[in-house]
Formats: sequence, structure tokens, C-alpha cells
Amino acid sequence: MRKSDVVWHNFEVTREMRNRLNNHKSIAVWFTGLPASGKSTLAHATEKRLYELGIRTYTLDGDNIRHGLCSDLGFSKEERDEHLRRIAEVIKLFIDAGIVVLAAFVSPLKEQREKVKSIIGKKDFLEIYCRCPVEICESRDPKGMYKKAILGEIKEYTGISSPYEEPENPDLVLDTHLLSVEESVERVVSLIKKRML
Repeated sequence: MRKSDVVWHNFEVTREMRNRLNNHKSIAVWFTGLPASGKSTLAHATEKRLYELGIRTYTLDGDNIRHGLCSDLGFSKEERDEHLRRIAEVIKLFIDAGIVVLAAFVSPLKEQREKVKSIIGKKDFLEIYCRCPVEICESRDPKGMYKKAILGEIKEYTGISSPYEEPENPDLVLDTHLLSVEESVERVVSLIKKRML
């Protein structure tokens, strides 16, 4: 089938209608940072707090997505690009459904994050940089991946054998080695509330 044979179908229920029903706007909150910098912890803790406030949410986590939607992808530059492209397209659907999406992905390169932002749309995208020194991430190493990367058992591991480019103008920087989870969550929730007004 050719792409020209696929026709877009317009919906009768719009994003704006769903947002009114939910009593809040939908948005993507993108947590980026080195592995073990606290992205997933903060995304899930933020989701719990938003849920308590009556906000409809869903968390997309890098490892979880690789069990299903992206189970066919590895970790080469090209495969990471495709992994993030798929995530961005899924997030667009969630935003259209009126959901606040919390996304925790290393997304190590600036060009990758810019591509994600362009797919989702800048006005619907909040970038949270979970900043943490690589030495502390290594000491945390909850999955033992840094150890494997240092031993050469894992190739192209971000922070060890593959680069991480710090965001230049994130919406929020959280020094996750200095702030408690609770302090970080309050800052994220405050930012989300401001964007939703």
C-alpha cells in the first residue's frame, strides 16, 4: 500500500473537548539525564502526585517500552533514534487523548531531543534535565549496567562509552544528587501547573 492510499480521518471528539472534560490541559513532560540519574524515579513519583491532584496521567519508561513497542530495537545510534521517534508519536496520541504524559528516557543527544520536541510540538513539551555527576550515577547503578559497561560487556553505554549531551535550555534542571525526590517532585509539579494555566 502506498502512503498516498492512507487517508487521515478527522475525529468528532477533539483534544480540546477531552481537556475540558478532564478539567486540565494535556502535555508531555520529558525527563532526560544519564542512566541512574533519577529520571524514572521522578517520573513515577510525579505521576503519583498528579494523580492525587486529580490529573489524568501516564508514565512511559525507557526500559518498559523496550519490552513491547521497541522490543525489536537495540542501542545503536540509528536504533535509539527510531526508539525515540516511536515514543514521540505515542506521546502525541496520549496528548490528543487529554493525558499528561511523563516520559523518562536517557535521550542522550541534542538532535534526538530536538526531533522528539518537533514531533510532539514545542508548546506541548516540557524538558526536565535530571543532572547528576556520572560518578554518582555509577555508584547508584541499580541495574549493574555501569559495571558491565566499564568491563566492556555493554557497548555504547551512555556516560561510559557513548556521549551524553547536556540540554542547553531545559525548562527545569534538577540536581538529583542534591535534592530529595519530594523536593524535585514539587518543582516539577509547580512547573506543570504553570504550563497548564
